[in-house]
Amino acid sequence: MTATLSYPLSRQGIATKAQIFANLGTAPLVEHAVSNGEGMLSVDGPLVVATGKHTGRSAKDKFIVKDAETQDTVWWGKTNVPMTPKHFAALKEDFLKAVAEKEKLYVADLFGGSQAENRVNVRVINELAWHNLFIRTLLVRPAKDELEGFEPEYTIIDLPSFRADPARHGCRTETVIAVNFTEKLILIGGTAYAGEMKKSVFGILNYLLPVKGVMPMHCSANIGPAGDTAVFFGLSGTGKTTLSADASRTLIGDDEHGWSDTAVFNFEGGCYAKMIRLSAEAEPEIFATTKRFGTVLENVVIDLETRQIDLDDNSLAENSRGSYPIDFIPNSSEENLGPVPKNIIFLTADAYGVLPPIARLTPDQAMYHFLSGYTARVAGTEIGVTEPEATFSTCFGAPFMPRHPTVYGNLLKERIAKGGVKCWLVNTGWSGGKATMPGIKRMPIKATRALLNAALDGSLNGAEFKEDPNFGFEVPVEVPGVDSKLLDPRGAWADPAEYDKTAQTLVKQFIENFGQFEAHVDESVRKAAPVAA
Repeated sequence: MTATLSYPLSRQGIATKAQIFANLGTAPLVEHAVSNGEGMLSVDGPLVVATGKHTGRSAKDKFIVKDAETQDTVWWGKTNVPMTPKHFAALKEDFLKAVAEKEKLYVADLFGGSQAENRVNVRVINELAWHNLFIRTLLVRPAKDELEGFEPEYTIIDLPSFRADPARHGCRTETVIAVNFTEKLILIGGTAYAGEMKKSVFGILNYLLPVKGVMPMHCSANIGPAGDTAVFFGLSGTGKTTLSADASRTLIGDDEHGWSDTAVFNFEGGCYAKMIRLSAEAEPEIFATTKRFGTVLENVVIDLETRQIDLDDNSLAENSRGSYPIDFIPNSSEENLGPVPKNIIFLTADAYGVLPPIARLTPDQAMYHFLSGYTARVAGTEIGVTEPEATFSTCFGAPFMPRHPTVYGNLLKERIAKGGVKCWLVNTGWSGGKATMPGIKRMPIKATRALLNAALDGSLNGAEFKEDPNFGFEVPVEVPGVDSKLLDPRGAWADPAEYDKTAQTLVKQFIENFGQFEAHVDESVRKAAPVAA
């Protein structure tokens, strides 16, 4: 028995003996996952699964086919690595052979993008039921009448059991993520990390939308009581999901959006939040999703007898995750979109303890920091690590941006100027010293929220500001409800001279990183760089 698809797999050149389960809902997919032995239900309802050795993206195993379509449109380099058409053809042949022999396959027809004129039809083919549930949760789910006559534009085939052959397939290891924009086909093998599918769709939209003048963004977004949209850019761990899930504002989405002439629209229909050490006190809206049927918890430790979960246990992964429909957040947008933004926030977790908790940026400074995409991490699991590690990921999402960064940077600058958008840099990292120093703590989330609220409701505009001597942006001197010591990062250090030295180290890293963009930006953006002593 084969389930009915309005556009059958055979029309895509896919032949298989598998029983096809097409466009199943949440409950049937959970039932399949449990009966297949893919996961188990926790006592509170979520499906709990483990992804094995791959608990995050395999960035070095992702390739884009270099052909007539992409050779001059993709920004080739460390993040966009080429694969030859010949190697992809061999990979596709072997993938289709593997698909042909499957006993079961799960197929979901979905939308990437909530705004009808700027979305893409995506078909996802999975060997795992929980993978199909994940992608159905994360992308936009078509209504029943929209599935009738649905024709896929792009297709993703995800087979964790597949093992790539580097010699035959032109890849690096047994794991492969291969993107072919000409054939509109993405092949994922050798990894059970579900996020590869979600980010593949993000990459598709990042390739297609700039041509239409639409700005794709690695960001969260929400709407205030006055109908004001705020956009939060930031790399993993900087607070995009946490800070956008604010009970006083309406959530548009937590990770991927487009900015068109008329709206900020979510690319997705779900959220993908970090679960490690999640607390009901700090993040009540997200914590509540860990008690809901329909949530999928990845690499969260579960007691095999009681089926109780332990969000503080990182023995399976530091990057434990939860995926859930966006409407699990009580104050989410029914339309999955909102007005064009009034405020843009760049989030960074500065482990050097140099940046202030909030700063106001000019449009040129905004483009500079957008192209820089800075955050800093502490590699706490590595023996002997004594210094933070700076990360620069252009556009706050380099691995997902196929085109040259200035394509996205110029789109952002144009839209900021057109809409008179206010721009802010928010440091959710450490204050009073480096994260590696004894006794140095991360910014209190309550202080971050207070500063954000002041920026978003406009009250911060009336505050007194002073210019940061290293970065040139404006820093408020005093904000009601926030300890003024936090607003002066240099004053928060026990040794101001050590702060100055550390600040200059960071400044030089910014300048060195930005060298790759200098020839592609206006002089005004180059002048927005921090100043080396």
